[in-house]
Amino acid sequence: MFAGKTVLITGGTGSFGTAFARHLLQRDPAQIRILSRDEAKQDAMRHAFGDDRLRFYLGDVRDRDSIDPAMKGTDFVFHAAALKQVPACELFPDQAVKTNVIGSRNVLEAAQTFRVGKVVCLSTDKAVYPINVMGMTKALMEKTVQATARRLGKDAPVLCVVRYGNVLTSRGSVVPVFIDQLKRKRPITITAPEMTRFLLTLDDAVGLIETALLHGAQGDTFIRKSPAATVQDIATAIKDLYQSDAPIQITGVRPGEKFHETLCTFSEIGLAAETDQFLQIRLRDQSDLAANTGRIEGGPSQEFTSDRARRLSVGEIVALLGEQQEIRDDLQIQHRLRATG
Repeated sequence: MFAGKTVLITGGTGSFGTAFARHLLQRDPAQIRILSRDEAKQDAMRHAFGDDRLRFYLGDVRDRDSIDPAMKGTDFVFHAAALKQVPACELFPDQAVKTNVIGSRNVLEAAQTFRVGKVVCLSTDKAVYPINVMGMTKALMEKTVQATARRLGKDAPVLCVVRYGNVLTSRGSVVPVFIDQLKRKRPITITAPEMTRFLLTLDDAVGLIETALLHGAQGDTFIRKSPAATVQDIATAIKDLYQSDAPIQITGVRPGEKFHETLCTFSEIGLAAETDQFLQIRLRDQSDLAANTGRIEGGPSQEFTSDRARRLSVGEIVALLGEQQEIRDDLQIQHRLRATG
């Protein structure tokens, strides 16, 4: 699939981009292009990988002129560039709009100009029933993809969306926050014990994206049917894994934060083809939108939410966290530190 191909990852120096680039390099691509605005992260990634197939483009998706050189000659695009921190987006909504909505439109326009084969755009569960700016702008990104897909002809790029929840070791997840608090010997702060969150590994996210690339038709949205856990159980699992007696402090729900997350709405679930691992929501055409038709008979009938998803036990969370290389490496460091006093 990727052999001999040129791939562009926007926001490629982030958690996903770094993991996905490492994954792609094992599949014999001609070139992987990383477009991002952080020169320090680019330099660190360049030295960490040491692979000539990795090429770096300094730019910003807000600036169409900086996208074009990276886009020209590209076969596949994975659009991960975004402002993702909920509190920052709440304080600076105009900046979130510029990156998450206008920046995404710029990427789609550049992909059409240079006749890219397929574009996969990364979204989030916060885009569903959004109550914060980050979710709202991601929802608008999804709508922009869908509206653009409806206008495109057969020879145009195929545009797809993947939507998923918390990636365990990414900077947007509660897991690294809890681990950092624990290591600094501070209380682990949770908003509400019974709050639930989907849990996804980076490998699962990569698998979802490859599924969209292989099977996605114009305007499709792909969702992985992830398990979920309570915030209390995630904190307890981290304490168990790190053999810590850190106290857990309840702080209350923050502005713009949901108690439970949703990956697929009631109106979408009727349009979804379902497998054991994925939901594939087809694009409604204009006649479907006008008549509210297009539902798939015999498909799933309930929203896919974190309080309805398969609930992981503390032991299962410990096992899942323990499988993550980043956490295994950190645990070895902590063990050596304890051994040396």
